[in-house]
Amino acid sequence: MKIESKLCLACEKPVKGRTDKKFCDDNCRNSYNNHLKADSNNLVRNINNALGKNRRILESQIPDGEEMAKISKEQLLQEGFFFKYITHIYTNKKGANYFYCYDHGYLLLENEWYLVVRQRE
Repeated sequence: MKIESKLCLACEKPVKGRTDKKFCDDNCRNSYNNHLKADSNNLVRNINNALGKNRRILESQIPDGEEMAKISKEQLLQEGFFFKYITHIYTNKKGANYFYCYDHGYLLLENEWYLVVRQRE
């Protein structure tokens, strides 16, 4: 009776040890699992990167010591702002919608101008 040796799922080298062991070492296990999850996490990673970039762009538009600033849509687009990525919407008592990327947001004004604001604590 010949004992069939299992092969590592990552590097395909023979696996020694327990019968239910699937990988030859931790590096192979990590490599295999990271490869499996890379595609599923890619979308989330890209969206989080876009949200972070949007926040940095909004933050950079407000001068130090100020709470808000006015900027054109063209300027935001030139900086690389993605309008489709926001974290939440705040509607004030007058019914105006502020679109936020974490703690910085913007309000659509007239003629494609935006009011950039920092969320109050």
